[in-house]
Amino acid sequence: MRLSTIGVTASFSLLLTALPVVSSAEIFIYQEKDGTTWFTDHKALSDDFQFIRTYGRPTATKSCTGVTREILNNRAKPHMNWVEHYAQLYELDHRLVKSVIEVESCFDAYAVSRVGARGLMQLMPATAKELGVSEPFNARQNIRGGTSYLRKMMNRFDGDVKLALAAYNAGPGAVEKYKGIPPYKETQSYVKRILKKFRAYSPDSKISYLSN
Repeated sequence: MRLSTIGVTASFSLLLTALPVVSSAEIFIYQEKDGTTWFTDHKALSDDFQFIRTYGRPTATKSCTGVTREILNNRAKPHMNWVEHYAQLYELDHRLVKSVIEVESCFDAYAVSRVGARGLMQLMPATAKELGVSEPFNARQNIRGGTSYLRKMMNRFDGDVKLALAAYNAGPGAVEKYKGIPPYKETQSYVKRILKKFRAYSPDSKISYLSN
């Protein structure tokens, strides 16, 4: 029987940043009698372990399966104040940030991708740490971190939204290497999907990149 586990005794908030990336991306939390906490991708340990909770969803893609516009809007409502707040703080259009979250996680605050990206704006553990996000499943922290990172990418690529979005998805190094959107099918589709949603939210926008 295969197990990907880590046993720890540190505080819970700190543990979340140290979770291993496991292949199923759904993390089960158990605790031994001595207080040692175990994070594993296996659904059941022995009777000596007390089940605490599941942390994360199978994948961000699955977070969108069967999600209607009504469900999406209901998911978004509790988070829109923070979306608007941090979009204003980092001088971004809140409709762009909303579009990024829709494509990244369909507003599932506990989404986990197949490569370990977490939360609403799908922050990788190293990126989250760099941005000061200690709890990636905390919606406010995640939105702040993701929005600030998108602003960094906007600055790095001179306000070019397409390149900033490509960098958000594939990393700024890949964008610089290819001097444009990398020739990755996933990244090219990612940029198009976000801009399509943004156009739908901004039909009267005069911003030049929306016309391409």
